[in-house]
Amino acid sequence: MAQRPQPRFPEPNTEPYWEATKQNELRYPVCTACETIIFTPRRHCTDCGSQDLEWKVSRGEGTVYTFSVVRQNRMPGFVDLGAYSVAYIDLDEGFRMLSGVIGIEDPTRDIHIGQRVRVEFEEQEEGEYPIPLFRPI
Repeated sequence: MAQRPQPRFPEPNTEPYWEATKQNELRYPVCTACETIIFTPRRHCTDCGSQDLEWKVSRGEGTVYTFSVVRQNRMPGFVDLGAYSVAYIDLDEGFRMLSGVIGIEDPTRDIHIGQRVRVEFEEQEEGEYPIPLFRPI
C-alpha cells in the first residue's frame, strides 16, 4: 500500500472534508444563498461570496472525466505502486474531483473515459485520514 500524503492542519477550508473521511463519507459544501456546489471545499462560495454553506454527503458515484497514468515515480510512498492512475472524476451530484482509480490490473488498459466508478476510502499506515479513491462499478 502506498503511503499517500496527509493534509496539514490548521487548514480551515478543507478540514470538514477530511474529518468526514474518517467516517468514510465524501462531503462537499453547497452555498445556501445561490446553491452553487463548492469543490475543492472552501469557507466561502466561489460564485457569490457567501459564507453560508451547508455540507452534504455524496453517494460517491460518478464517471471518469479524464485520466493519466504515472509510469515512473520517485516520490516516497508511491514508488512501490508501479504504474498508477490520476483521474478527474465527475460525481453524480455535480462536482469534479481529482483522485485515482484503483482495483484494476493495468491502468494503461483498464480505465476509460466515461467509466462508472464508486469511492472507497484507503486507510493509511501513517496518518489518521483515509484517502478517497475510486473503483470501477
